[in-house]
Amino acid sequence: MTKTTKIVLTGAESTGKSTLSEKLAQHYKGLWMPELARDYVNNINHHYTYSDIENIARQQIELEKQLKDENRMVFFDTWLIITKVWFDFVYGMHPQWLHDAIGRSDVDLFLLCDIDLPWTPDPLRENGGENRIKLHEIYQAELSRYGFEYEIVRGDGSMRFRRTIEIIDCKFNRS
Repeated sequence: MTKTTKIVLTGAESTGKSTLSEKLAQHYKGLWMPELARDYVNNINHHYTYSDIENIARQQIELEKQLKDENRMVFFDTWLIITKVWFDFVYGMHPQWLHDAIGRSDVDLFLLCDIDLPWTPDPLRENGGENRIKLHEIYQAELSRYGFEYEIVRGDGSMRFRRTIEIIDCKFNRS
């Protein structure tokens, strides 16, 4: 590898993105970029606003800019696609600059986590049930719309992890 290889885990709530991205970073001795939105929303004293989501997206972009000299795999637990979908789903619109930033992306691979894992509620999760199904379809449509290379990962924890390693090893000719 001669450059930063960016791999993004995306998908609906409670699909194993955090656990999987961290395990993959450990497996490949790469860098793990945890989800920014969760910490941000946990640390504000109000219900999030449109402006808060903009701040999250700007922080995501700034963090990614700092990675240009990394010579290893970087695993993102969520990314700008989730932030754009969040804008659209909650507010029915998103800033044009976010759309432009996504379009300029140099992410090497997206891993779309399927909704075949049970939804586990927590204080920040808002979209189980039918919304979870709808959001999964929206994430897949967004990835396709931008022309991003992606793979859907399915199965329980260990199966999902093994399958994801197979996808990454095949894509990046690792053995």
